[in-house]
Amino acid sequence: MKLGTLTLLATVISFGVVPIPVRPDAQNASSAIITFDAPGAISAAGSFDGTFPKSINDAGAVTGHYLDANTLYHGFLRTPGGEFITLDAPGMGTSVGFRFGAFANSINSSININNRGTITGNYIDANHVSHGFLRNPGGGFITLDAPGASSAAGSFDGTFPSSINNGGTISGNYIDSKELIHGFLRSPGGEFTTFDAPGASSVAAAGYGTLPQSINDAGAVTGHYTDAHNVARGFARGPSGKFTTFDAPGAGSVTAFGYGTFPKGINAAGAITGHHTDTHGVIRGFLRSPSGEFTTFDAPGAGSVAAFGYGTFPESINDVGAITGHYADEHGVIHGFLRSPSGKFTTFDVPGAAGPGWGTFPDSINAAGAITGHYTDAVGMNHGFLRIP
Repeated sequence: MKLGTLTLLATVISFGVVPIPVRPDAQNASSAIITFDAPGAISAAGSFDGTFPKSINDAGAVTGHYLDANTLYHGFLRTPGGEFITLDAPGMGTSVGFRFGAFANSINSSININNRGTITGNYIDANHVSHGFLRNPGGGFITLDAPGASSAAGSFDGTFPSSINNGGTISGNYIDSKELIHGFLRSPGGEFTTFDAPGASSVAAAGYGTLPQSINDAGAVTGHYTDAHNVARGFARGPSGKFTTFDAPGAGSVTAFGYGTFPKGINAAGAITGHHTDTHGVIRGFLRSPSGEFTTFDAPGAGSVAAFGYGTFPESINDVGAITGHYADEHGVIHGFLRSPSGKFTTFDVPGAAGPGWGTFPDSINAAGAITGHYTDAVGMNHGFLRIP
């Protein structure tokens, strides 16, 4: 793939759709927003449930999860043509009212699709144990359990894939029998490599340990780990296994959960985006270049309130360096943003999104600049959206 002109070839053949190329800085052009609900998604007002897209590939296929009227989670695939396929991994629990099924109760509740149409995520079985899965483009499922992952009934521990690259390598985390969190890689051939970031805490507590978030096509992984002082720090793990740990400039060293540096996405060149909490408790975005230089940023209109949920939250970066995510304004209303490779911002709201505390939540951007995510309406229901540049 060339970084100047977005030429998408064999990677999208599986869906028979080639997106229209766009200029990397053509971010302020008019765009169209499509809203959608997965068939069978709950529609009860005030439930704060519904449809939650998580990932979009270069062909425009979207994956995510939804909650049905029986409070069961299901995965879904929305094809580029708008057709829905429900994804229920074999072995998922089906106890009504307990929020069983795909992608529930996980530390990295995500479902990712690559350009070949291969999907990864996790599900909870009838014994309350989490397992990873891989779904191939033909619809076949493979269950994934990282070596050392806990299988204790009732624990909701286990294996949690978080990202898959176009070669089929999966990254994620698992929780062992001592409640410690570790990172893993699974090769396309099924071999697992487990790892811990240097300096990661050995405290057995929720959120502690090594949590990979994203993997690029070269096999580089980014994420965060919690150190012995309860501070989150970023890491990049190279394809050879070499670690680089980092803190965003201005990241606070307060020894409290939620403080520190939280990488979310890495692109083909190795550029990393995410957020950090500064010394005043304000959440800000960052971009780390492949050479390690940082740019920190705030979306226009982002509130500077030192409170959980306020600030700027980048979620995804594409291969030309465009970043999407959300921000909370001073009134607590959530808005989407797109930051171009040159640093220009476009902010947007899905029609029907409401607040405060609710709004528009972008999660993923593809090479052409198409964005998917969810929004919360005025009655507390969540719906999916696709923003097309």
